[in-house]
This record gives sequence, structure tokens and C-alpha cells, in this order.
Amino acid sequence: MRRSFSGLNPAPRVLVVGLSVVGMASGALLAATQAVSAQPAPQATIWLRPQAVAPLPGGLDTVLVVNDNNPELISGPGILLSTFAAGKRGVAAAHLDVPLQGRFDLFSHHVYAGRPESLDSTLWMAVVARPRGPRPVNLRLLAGSTALSQSVDPTQSGAPFLPLPAVLPQGLTPVFAGPGSRVATELLLRQRSAQLPEQWLLPADALTTLMVLPLPVRGLDPLLNGRNLQLRLHSDGPLDLATLAAFGPNDQAPPPETWARLLDGPLSPKEHQASPRGAPGAMIYSRVSGVQVGSTWSGRITDPGQAWLSTSRAPLSWPIASLERGSLGTAQVQTAALKAYYPGTAWAAHGNYGVEYDLTIPLRNTSARPAALRLALESPLKGNQALGGLRFNSTPAKAVMFRGTVEVSGLDAPGPGRQGFHLVLRQGQPGPALGTVTLAPGAERSLRVRLIYPADATPPQVLSLLPVEAPVKQSQPAPVPVAAP
Repeated sequence: MRRSFSGLNPAPRVLVVGLSVVGMASGALLAATQAVSAQPAPQATIWLRPQAVAPLPGGLDTVLVVNDNNPELISGPGILLSTFAAGKRGVAAAHLDVPLQGRFDLFSHHVYAGRPESLDSTLWMAVVARPRGPRPVNLRLLAGSTALSQSVDPTQSGAPFLPLPAVLPQGLTPVFAGPGSRVATELLLRQRSAQLPEQWLLPADALTTLMVLPLPVRGLDPLLNGRNLQLRLHSDGPLDLATLAAFGPNDQAPPPETWARLLDGPLSPKEHQASPRGAPGAMIYSRVSGVQVGSTWSGRITDPGQAWLSTSRAPLSWPIASLERGSLGTAQVQTAALKAYYPGTAWAAHGNYGVEYDLTIPLRNTSARPAALRLALESPLKGNQALGGLRFNSTPAKAVMFRGTVEVSGLDAPGPGRQGFHLVLRQGQPGPALGTVTLAPGAERSLRVRLIYPADATPPQVLSLLPVEAPVKQSQPAPVPVAAP
């Protein structure tokens, strides 16, 4: 669960190469290493790909998101997050006092590692709500998905962290790895988990349990399980909502009165205190426990003052989920602001987990020759300074930085309709091409790119438009090392 990211990536050594020689240079380094296998292994190398990196156009909407991720590892029962009014419940510090109405979302991501005295315990999570006013409220589920990391119960969706290649096309059977990947993929593919109700009628002056979901560790080795839950909701009146954690008798779900009693009690213990805003030194982002402003980032990517983007601008990249100390030289922080949050937790929604990116790129070939571009989502090394390009590892790293699905419309093949691709991107990995766009002189075509930033990912990534170039001749000399910036 990659939420404890902090600080900046190191930069041991940089090689400056042209866009078209990155792949060959990596192979050349591997061949050279094998030829001198008797010598100590060379230090890992970072490549700088010269190109432009621009701020991502558009911005977040104003839809509220209940972002429930601190603690990630639940160590005890209690309130995970509550938007109830502080004056009407037992412990004032346990409630954020933010009424919800109309469109709002819930993002919840937690892990349970069992109890020391038992090998088969289950932690239960509940989502409860109550109208904030004198009349009943109708609450509808517009879209929603939930999944466990491991499931031995066929009624509970599971998504183990399977080893997958860097890119796989989405077909009739969705591809995913991990609960964050599955939930984001199902929402993006307009699916809904079967165990989630479609609507609820909330009686006035009564607490309604919307759902109770297990986090079991029975039969697992190690004793560790996680659950991701994302709901897109609409209410016809104001309400309060809370997420709660409890243990049940004999490993059964707790009785309904347990949830009402818990709502009067303290918070479940938090974890990972954040660095204060603006503090020097390494930055601990922590995890979010609050209400953020922004569910969808919509943007139209064009040249300044134009209705289109010229193909001549490639190579060009835009950050996805850029954050404090991770703007890739654009000075753009896309992180959603928090309307309210608990003390000691993250003070902004670093990473924009669960946020949908909906981007349109109206391309025009402004040259006198045919233009061919490839589209990619990539995971360059994190940084904040402008370096004249993006840094990548010469050999694949072990750390996975992104597991999720990207939906694209407008590619050459198999056609301009929607196509889904599941990606597994490692630290410092140039993204595999999702497809190409070929345009005759003066021709236009619009691309649309959608993704939901998944849990179990580490920001930032970039969306890139790169020229399709001729293969590099094998006789081309290898690039020369230069000092790291």
C-alpha cells in the first residue's frame, strides 16, 4: 500500500540522451555490463530525456470527497472518519462537522493485520449516515466498487497483487492487480460491485447503516488484508456520514447497536503524522483523513490561444497527480485541498487518490509532412526542479509506482473508439506506448484520456506525446555521462 512516500528521489548519475536512443542506450549498457562481468557492477544510472514538461490544463471540480485513509493500518476499533456535527455526538474531536448534500464521493482505503491472540480474526468496517435535518433523505449510489486484497469468500470481491506485464489491453474480462487497481478499473469501465446497494432511504432522526464490510485474515499468510472502497453518491437533502471499525462476536458482524455506540466514542488510533506545511527537510506526506474539495480533474490541452495542440510540440509531457516537492519542474501542485481534516493527518489530499482525470487533446498537424505520435503514461523519477526533461532509470526498478487502467479514445488502431489499457509502471520507467496517432498535413483528431488515480500508486506520473522515430542505428555511439543536476 504505497501511501508512505516522502522526500525526493536521489540522483546518483545522469546520462543525457536524445529521445530516440533511450531504449538502445539501455541495451548497450546491459551488453557492456555483461562484457565486463568480472568487474564490480556499475552504479545504477539515471537517464535524462530532453523535452518540455508543461502544467496540466484544467482543474478540479468542487465535489466533496470523504477521504478515509488514516489510519491505513487499523489497530483498534472506533471512528475512522465522521462528518457529523461535533456538538451532537460524544467526543467533539472525533467529528469534522461537514454536512454533505447533492453530489459527493467516499474514498476509503484500509489494511488489517489481525490480532496477536488469534489467527482467524475479522475486522468489520461500516458506513453509516443520518439526515441533518427534519426530513428523510434519499441517497443514491451513482457508481461504486469495493475489493479486498485477498478473498476466500466468493461473495466478496478480491484482487491479489498479481505480477502483470507493463501493459495489457482491457477486454471482456477486466485486468487488475490489487484492490486499488480493481476498484479504479471497475469505476472507469462503468461497472458496479454486486455487493453494494443502489440506494437507501434514510429516516429522519435515525442512524442508517449503509453497508458492513469484512476485512478478514483467516487462512492468509501473512496475516494481512486490505480493502478499497469508492462510492459516487447523490443525496436529495443534507446528511452526515461516518466510517467505523469494530470486532464482532465469534467473528460475526457486530449487531446494529454497536455502530451507534461507536459513533459516540473516540477515534480509531491514527498513524503517520505529517510534516507541518512548509517545514524544511524530508517531507512526510502522511495519509488523509478528512473531506477534500475535488473529485474530477477536467482539462482541454491546447496551444496557448488556440483551439488545438500542434503535433510539432512533441515531445511534451504533463504531470498527473503532481504534489508538493513533486511538480517535475512545472510548479503545479494538483493536490486537492481539504475542507476539514483531523489534526496530525495529511493537510492536503497528496496523490489525489480516487480522483478521475478526464483530458481532451485536440491535435492538429500544422506541418507540411505527415506526423506520427505515440501516447504514453509514464513514471519518471520524482523531482521538483526544471531539468530540461524527465529522468528515468536505465534498468527497471523493483518498486511499482502505478497499477491501474487508462482509457483512451482517438488512437489509430484498432479504431477511434474507447480502448482500455492496464498499466504496471515501476519507478523511473518510461511508459509503454498505448497507441499511435498518424495525421496528414493539416489533419485534425481529438484524443480523450481518462483514468482514476488508484490506491497503491505513488505519484507523480506524466501523460506524454512522443514522436514515433526511426530505429536508431546500432553503430551510433553510446551517450557520455555528465554530472547530475
